Amino acid sequence: METFTELKAFEKNPHFSSQRKKALNKLDLKNIDPPIQDIISNLSQLEYCFTLQSCYGHFVYQGQNNPHCLDPLPITDNLTSVEYRIAYVALCIENNPPGKVLFQHLQDIPALDPEYIQFGSAEWFWRQQVNTYALQVEPKIHMYNDTANVSYPEALHLEKTRNTFFLRLRQLSQSLLEHS
Repeated sequence: METFTELKAFEKNPHFSSQRKKALNKLDLKNIDPPIQDIISNLSQLEYCFTLQSCYGHFVYQGQNNPHCLDPLPITDNLTSVEYRIAYVALCIENNPPGKVLFQHLQDIPALDPEYIQFGSAEWFWRQQVNTYALQVEPKIHMYNDTANVSYPEALHLEKTRNTFFLRLRQLSQSLLEHS
């Protein structure tokens, strides 16, 4: 599925509050990948945004066929190819001053690893509600896809980048929550 697009400008959204309420009523943290439940919980408490979907990012390879496996990649000389399933957070941001501050912070995160982290819009979500953005970890050459077949060394790099990405997003969400 191709959903990621270039960053779109904020639009007026008079339905933000009702959309947020509806999304939060559907949110069940038990359905979120455990390593990022706290991040989604923090973001859901900010009145100027709500999450739509997220994924911790998963690796599928010979001997590990579970597409939802959370285990770290093994240290091995036996793997050459890994299927990477994208790590991302898709969220809707309110077009107001605090929302724009969040937006600015999110724009800074790709600087952690510009070849592997992107911030943009999510076309499929945008058609449902405006001001929807996605922050994702994906090799730049595959940034418009949800999966990528990569070499084992690149998979190790993706794993490290994903972990750093979520650490930074965790720190940001905690900081914003503490100052709201």
